[in-house]
Amino acid sequence: MRDFHLPGRSPAFAANGMAATSVPAATLTALDVLRAGGNAMDAAIAAVAVLAVIEPHSTGIGGDCFCLYAPAGERRVVALNGSGRAPAAAEIGWFEERGIGALDSTSPHTVTIPGAVAAWQALLAAHGTRGLDELLQPAIRFAEHGFPVTPRVAHDWAANAEKLRATGAAPFLPGGRAPAPGDRFVQPALAATLRAIARKGAGAFYEGEIAADMVAALRARGGLHTEADFAASRHGAEFVAPIRTGWRGYEVWECPPNGSGLLVLMLLGILGGWDPAPDGPLGVTRLHRHLEAARLVYRDRDAFLADPAQVEVPVARLTSAEYLGALRGLIRDDRAMADLPRAGEAALPAHRDTVYLCVVDRDGNACSLINSLYQSFGSAILAERSGVMLHNRGAGFRLERGHPNCIAPGKRPMHTIIPGMLTRDGEAVMPFGVMGGHFQPMGQSLFLTNHIDYGLDVQEALDLPRVLALGGKVEAERGVPQSVLDRLARLGHQVVGIDLPHGGGQAIRIDRARGVLIGGSDPRKDGVALGY
Repeated sequence: MRDFHLPGRSPAFAANGMAATSVPAATLTALDVLRAGGNAMDAAIAAVAVLAVIEPHSTGIGGDCFCLYAPAGERRVVALNGSGRAPAAAEIGWFEERGIGALDSTSPHTVTIPGAVAAWQALLAAHGTRGLDELLQPAIRFAEHGFPVTPRVAHDWAANAEKLRATGAAPFLPGGRAPAPGDRFVQPALAATLRAIARKGAGAFYEGEIAADMVAALRARGGLHTEADFAASRHGAEFVAPIRTGWRGYEVWECPPNGSGLLVLMLLGILGGWDPAPDGPLGVTRLHRHLEAARLVYRDRDAFLADPAQVEVPVARLTSAEYLGALRGLIRDDRAMADLPRAGEAALPAHRDTVYLCVVDRDGNACSLINSLYQSFGSAILAERSGVMLHNRGAGFRLERGHPNCIAPGKRPMHTIIPGMLTRDGEAVMPFGVMGGHFQPMGQSLFLTNHIDYGLDVQEALDLPRVLALGGKVEAERGVPQSVLDRLARLGHQVVGIDLPHGGGQAIRIDRARGVLIGGSDPRKDGVALGY
């Protein structure tokens, strides 16, 4: 239990239903749907559509979506991949002929065909009880009448004003500046687009005037996209077999590649071979082991993670006990690794912006859903007539012939967004997720070990200060004690501070024995967990 003398937030408790999102208005939207008789999927889609309006730097209908869903009483977890594909003309030779070896974050070539709208429709058709016609109404109202910008959204908006200015996304800089906290922001063009989707379904987004507007915006900047590419993606969302691992008596579920959930299973597989480090959740040994494990698994991500429809991703080998045990054997408590073995080997040689939400309804259905533009405001390419801000997930591709993640026609890029689900004996225990671009696998594994290994409640487990090993450095939040950072440096880690905290997150623990839902929402965002 937290010390009530200190700043902090208690977890939320409820008996009938609960939602946790990164902005209070979206949480309230989900609760409205639950209390009106909708299920967890209905509530999640209504809430994420609201977030696509009121947290516009993080998510939108111009982005992608992944989902894990545990239907009540069915002892299974369903996974949906709603990530978009590269245009049919995106041949590596085209880029080579023009001497393009890397993609700028605002390049039209980073825009894959957005998958979110197709994903929402597919999820509702399979597991919802309401349609887009009803569930998009709250988002339409926020787009048409405006919303007061919340503090974290305003902070990130201002930090990206120059990016928006450079791409000509003038409607997102009313009066020439980013909105301040409490300013009302209105999106009439987006409201009209959402109305069209509510009336006609996903087809209104992928075909006709809206698709033509997005294609025109991209081609005006040199993009290779066609209206045929968009039409082909109308039914592009796919239900896929989730991947899982046993850990500490639970099963942890993730979406398979092209998403990065594989890394969570690898991290837990390495860490699960040790008892919890005795120095506690912010102890040097605990953080050092976690950082070293992350260095190894992110190395493998960069070498192997890609679209399994086009290349082989060795999931079984990378998650095998033998391989993860060999990686664990490389980690020493008394020093950091000076060198890493090559990807896929276990012998040493001689951002970011996303929204995650979760919902549990009174019947026990559990939804873990994530929707993203990738970097803040994605590509910052705005299709003005339709009001659609386009993501830049294609930045996850490599322009390197022969690499598994090399760009190709109809290919999905390596993806960072990952919903999570925890089960026990076949029943859902907790939908959870941690936002933050490349941080997400590290964030999920930190959260789970905070909660399960160290007994922190879901809110405390989200609150705890975070670290990330990335690019040869350890990026540490200001809340990590300086004495811990000093000792990590003595072990050989290059520790640096960061301006923005690592991501955000939400979780809802299902306590079946007591008939209680326990929710948390990350203080790094504006959100809240609420139930009834």
